[in-house]
Amino acid sequence: MRVIPVIDLKHGQVVHAVAGRRQDYRPIVSLLCDDPSPASVGAAFRRLGFSEAYVADLDAIAGGEPNNGAYEQLCSCGLRLYLDAGLATAERALILNDLFHDERRLSGLIIGLESLASLPDLVAIVAAITPSRLIFSLDLRRGVPVCRVPPWQTFSAERITQEVVELGIRRLIVLDIAQVGTGEGVGTLALCRRLRERHADIEIISGGGVRDREDLERLAAAGCDAALVASALHDGCLTETDLRPFF
Repeated sequence: MRVIPVIDLKHGQVVHAVAGRRQDYRPIVSLLCDDPSPASVGAAFRRLGFSEAYVADLDAIAGGEPNNGAYEQLCSCGLRLYLDAGLATAERALILNDLFHDERRLSGLIIGLESLASLPDLVAIVAAITPSRLIFSLDLRRGVPVCRVPPWQTFSAERITQEVVELGIRRLIVLDIAQVGTGEGVGTLALCRRLRERHADIEIISGGGVRDREDLERLAAAGCDAALVASALHDGCLTETDLRPFF
């Protein structure tokens, strides 16, 4: 299993995400760098040895325009991006796909369940973009899917995943928003185990609440291919020595 550092962007700065309360997010204070600019945080992650980062553009997720300047700063640091920029339509998918035509800049475009409004939109995105470039984020809050898609509002996380896989998407993020930045430990372990048992051939990425190396080991044991981490990096709870087995 590998570790993917998380960068939450808001108003052009990297912010500390806590439990999905986005109105309360404040610029990150980190042991790794002196300021919350994308360039500083990206450079700090590169110094730790990371070559990829998960980027949540919170302004774009809220309906604004993608922050191309911030993405450029991060890519200039040498990071390939897993990008969540509110991708919910084929039109935005094509814009982002064109922006990241260079494969060296992009690890995947993320379709967030919380952003998606309809099943036809998802079908159109999959038709417009090579499925291998797409990652579906199974967004949860205390284990319950955060979902506006009418047919899926009563579906379990497993049922939604099954439908996504049947559309041809083979990369999945399992993220409980309520756990993010809390340091309470990972709340998705049981679900990740069930998904791994049902879908041996998909990539599973999870996180939210990772505190230390033991949490990383728990995610690996649950069948995850990668773990998303932010706070534990910035506060020093995960050191270079802790991270070494996960590169």
